[in-house]
Amino acid sequence: MRTTIAGPLAGTIAGATAEAVLKACVHCGMCNATCPTFKLTGDELDGPRGRIYLMKSALEGEPVTRQTQLHLDRCLTCRACETTCPSGVEYHRLLDVARPFVDAQVARPWRERALRGLIRWWTPDSGRFGFALALGRLFAPILPASLRAKLPEKALARAAAPLPVGGRRMALLAGCVQAAAAPQFNAAATRVFAGIGADLAPSPGAGCCGAIDFHLGAAEQAKALARRNIDAWLNDGGEAVVVTASGCAAFIKDYPDLLADDPAYAAKAARVAALVRDPVEVLAQTPPTAFRAPAEPVIAVHEPCTLRHGLKLPGRIETLLAALGYQPQPVRDAHLCCGSAGAYALTQPAFANALRADKLAALTEHGPAAIYTANIGCWLHLSETAAVPVRHWIEAVDDVT
Repeated sequence: MRTTIAGPLAGTIAGATAEAVLKACVHCGMCNATCPTFKLTGDELDGPRGRIYLMKSALEGEPVTRQTQLHLDRCLTCRACETTCPSGVEYHRLLDVARPFVDAQVARPWRERALRGLIRWWTPDSGRFGFALALGRLFAPILPASLRAKLPEKALARAAAPLPVGGRRMALLAGCVQAAAAPQFNAAATRVFAGIGADLAPSPGAGCCGAIDFHLGAAEQAKALARRNIDAWLNDGGEAVVVTASGCAAFIKDYPDLLADDPAYAAKAARVAALVRDPVEVLAQTPPTAFRAPAEPVIAVHEPCTLRHGLKLPGRIETLLAALGYQPQPVRDAHLCCGSAGAYALTQPAFANALRADKLAALTEHGPAAIYTANIGCWLHLSETAAVPVRHWIEAVDDVT
């Protein structure tokens, strides 16, 4: 696709990134076939090809409107289009350039600004998020049913953390929302890794990965969080940074793009991105041993888009759990998003809820005893209406090892 970036992005690193992505696109439209929002609406502008045309026009200096912003907002950034694309178009890198460019020119309605600001204030700080959860649980009996359903169940008391094994040492992302809403995930990961001779521990100073800020238009705040994490992890000296939330892992893998124009951190960002591991990558190399059979072996595995399309790790969880005695059932349309997508479930609830209904129907088609996922956002979103328990897959490993 021929293009010439104009205006303030001309001659910049971001502009060059966008231009390279646009030039790779041959506008064949194969991406539309696997786009969740195009599947919902049938509107060309709600598919990757249409959005690419919108972004191209904007970056070439054509006027942008509220409709341009709306169609870009509706994108889940699930990256299914990237997996499908025969030309290797890195769509999300273009979107990361175009969204803030459009937002700088189109004012959002005050309700949207307020909601996005509230989400950004509430979620990246585990203390604030935990306090809000505690209040929600306290007043749950008088909350509207729609809000009450969003409250995750309080985690059961956790077993004591294993003593350091003195072997391999890896940093563990504590996170923000997950640290407050589902501390059992990292607790399970710590026990499982101790079983394979590896110590997992959060690095002092590291915290929220910055994804929520970035995807809600606060790039500078996201960069500040990224720099803080990079310093913490490089000072830690562990052999890897283990991230149990695939959404966070995929975003950290993009730190080199986020900080590409920062001469002090560009190379450091690349070093950290190379250290990031999803737990399934480590356990595939050092398989855990099952000491008991699963109590309920028939399960369904939900592969978050960030794991399947972002980290490029499809099928890994099913393979690992099957080796431990579980029986993962087939899931139709496994490539389609559940509708969580970070803050998307809050900013685009109609689309998110429709996608969740489709995903849960597919996941429960063969009568699983539980659904296992790999990302905190998907867990929260699916748990809200699922008829069977939703857990993190590392808990399934912990149950039998």
